[in-house]
Amino acid sequence: MNPLFYLQNGGLTVGDETTNTTTEVAEEAVKSEGIIDVMLESWYIMGPLLVLSILAVYIFFERSMAISRALKEEKNFMPKIKDYVHDAKIESARNLCSTTDSPVARMLDKGLSRIGKPLTDITAAIENVGKLEIYSLEKNLTALATIAGAAPMIGFLGTVIGMVQVFYNMQTKGVVEIDDLAGGMKFAMITTVAGLIVGIIAYVAYNSLVARVSKVINKMEAGSIEFLDILEEPGK
Repeated sequence: MNPLFYLQNGGLTVGDETTNTTTEVAEEAVKSEGIIDVMLESWYIMGPLLVLSILAVYIFFERSMAISRALKEEKNFMPKIKDYVHDAKIESARNLCSTTDSPVARMLDKGLSRIGKPLTDITAAIENVGKLEIYSLEKNLTALATIAGAAPMIGFLGTVIGMVQVFYNMQTKGVVEIDDLAGGMKFAMITTVAGLIVGIIAYVAYNSLVARVSKVINKMEAGSIEFLDILEEPGK
């Protein structure tokens, strides 16, 4: 075999493979740039979605930490309260409540401050504090639910704008090219996907937090019932 012919063929083969690889890389770069360009072009849609996504993540982690603190159980808290009440050491019981950072402790502290009054007054005082604690736990959850509903709608707004661009190009140019259609469709699809992603994340986060708040509420109800049972024991 002619070595020169072999080298030439080998060089051509390598050259073809190199050219193909370079072409594929270039095509991928063009695709990536196209997506980035569309995202930059739709800044008035993607910008609000980015802000909403950051806000949703912040609310989720901030509320998660607050709810975790509320769910934290202090060892032997209720037995100590029971012993203090039985021994008529009301101030000691209130001091224990003041040093315990939990909704149950704050509810019982209000109930302890009403000891000596009718049981209905004590119950009403505990319930009022409980409502305030629940309101505090649910802070910003409404905003998270709003994000879950608003983000997909903003994305759909981008879809409508993209389709309007497509029809406008069809009307003004007369002859429709695939690039004209692809640009508007890409705009429409990217904003829709972004809106749905943000909405889904916010929706899952909202339901997760609501479920954890329900656990805190059950814990508060159990604590208040146990406290009222202590007050209703014979001799109290």
